[in-house]
Amino acid sequence: MQILEFELDRDHVELNQLLKLAGIADSGGQGKAIVASGAVTVDGAVELRKTAKIRAGQTVRLDDVEIRVVGL
Repeated sequence: MQILEFELDRDHVELNQLLKLAGIADSGGQGKAIVASGAVTVDGAVELRKTAKIRAGQTVRLDDVEIRVVGL
C-alpha cells in the first residue's frame, strides 16, 4: 500500500480537491467522478459526498493508496 501524507494548511479541504492535490486525480472533476463511484473511504467508511470536508487527522483511502491528512 502506498501511503501519502498531505499537509493541510487550512481548516479543511474538499474531498474531490484533496484527490487532485494529492495527485490521484488530474482535475477536480475527475476527483468528483472517483468519489461518486463509491471507491473512496474516509476513516474506513465509504464517502459519496464529493465536497465532504476533510480535516487534519482523517485518513482517505482509494484502492491501494492511503492519504493521511496532517495539520501544519
